[in-house]
Amino acid sequence: MEGIDDNIKSIKIKILFFGYISESFGLRSIDVVLEKGTTVNQLIKRFQLSDFLKSGSKISVNDIFCEDLDTIIHDSSEVAILPPFSGG
Repeated sequence: MEGIDDNIKSIKIKILFFGYISESFGLRSIDVVLEKGTTVNQLIKRFQLSDFLKSGSKISVNDIFCEDLDTIIHDSSEVAILPPFSGG
């Protein structure tokens, strides 16, 4: 017997942009509809975020830094793109 979630083909997430990344996109957040099963890496490619990551930016999914870019993003997730930062 199929569960309700088995029939869902898309998910809705929120992407948050911080610092100069927010300035580059001209906004602080967007709501995005993705295909169910989309990975962080696919999101990076779709929104052309590779250069930010190469310069030290980090991605977090639901407040947890994401090291594995093959992580699947789930419905209602919050994905943050954070510029490099240093402590002091």
